[in-house]
Amino acid sequence: MLKIPCVLMRGGTSKGPVILASDLPQNVRERDAVLLRLMGAGHELEIDGIGGGSPQTSKVAIVSPSDSPDADVDYLFAQVMVNEQRVDTTPNCGNMLCAVGPFAIEKGLVKAQNPVTTVRIRNLNTGTRVEAEVQTPDYQVSYEGETQIDGVPGYAAPIGLTFLNSAGSKTGKLLPTGKVTDVIDGIEVTCIDMAMPMVLINAKHMGKTGGESPVQLEADQQFMDRLENIRRIAGAAMGLGDVSSKVIPKPVLLSEAQKGGTIRVRYFMPHNCHKSLAITGSIGIATATLIDGSVAQKVIADRPKDLYTTIINIEHPSGKIAVSLLKEGNDIEKTRAAVIRTSRKLFEGVVCVPEDVLSETI
Repeated sequence: MLKIPCVLMRGGTSKGPVILASDLPQNVRERDAVLLRLMGAGHELEIDGIGGGSPQTSKVAIVSPSDSPDADVDYLFAQVMVNEQRVDTTPNCGNMLCAVGPFAIEKGLVKAQNPVTTVRIRNLNTGTRVEAEVQTPDYQVSYEGETQIDGVPGYAAPIGLTFLNSAGSKTGKLLPTGKVTDVIDGIEVTCIDMAMPMVLINAKHMGKTGGESPVQLEADQQFMDRLENIRRIAGAAMGLGDVSSKVIPKPVLLSEAQKGGTIRVRYFMPHNCHKSLAITGSIGIATATLIDGSVAQKVIADRPKDLYTTIINIEHPSGKIAVSLLKEGNDIEKTRAAVIRTSRKLFEGVVCVPEDVLSETI
């Protein structure tokens, strides 16, 4: 057996192993083969691995020292498919990002300060730079605290994430099609790339209220097929090519807020509806509310105007998430976004993978 050191962590509303890059094969095919076996991919329960049988719990964070002068550590996110033998390293994941700072400090990659340590992170999937503020009283990472986030039971120490250069994360453009709105399959959409490439759609234009549960939406196969068709056409229009085997762009249904928030969303990953909301998705959606003429701006009743700091409260199936936007003048592309999340270390040890997994890649 291969024995791979790892720390299983909850990051935000996601969960998965966090592993040092040096503890995995450097060859990409071998690395992915190890991750597939490690997580138990290809089975709906991931019964033969440590994956949780859901896209939110079938994620891996790979961490290494960074050679960038603007970062302390590099973070590569791997989405391991549950029912397929496939690993996708195209997108970033803001929830698992919450676990990277504490992990880096505990592994000695970043020296702890007292009482808070800022970890500068470069996401290798997208080139995005993020600053994570980790609670380190007496120079030790603390997971205990009084911060609660919707979608996670209990309370924990806050972790502040500030995204510094999120515009054009994969396409190089905030609006990859060159337009604020496009019409695809008779539906008006906004294609935006801010931390995560997404296709924003008014729920009512798809025959939905936007308040349906993830289970209800996934059960409507005709709706899901149409959503996927829109996503694939949008992906090509955004310069992402054939996205049929990719998890980007993410389709998102938008509707008017019902519980005191700014806007309500249903976020797809892309073939399952998220039970809460991806952090990267929340940043792009919040930014879209500031863009004149976007689908998001048209949905909200009272668009914030002339504010250099704006709080956007996004309602999702498990509650709300608040995104703080800091603009530099009128340049939306230079908008910085900050969120407060939590993380927890669940176990630390080694995960065992059959050694013959490496010979299978030859």
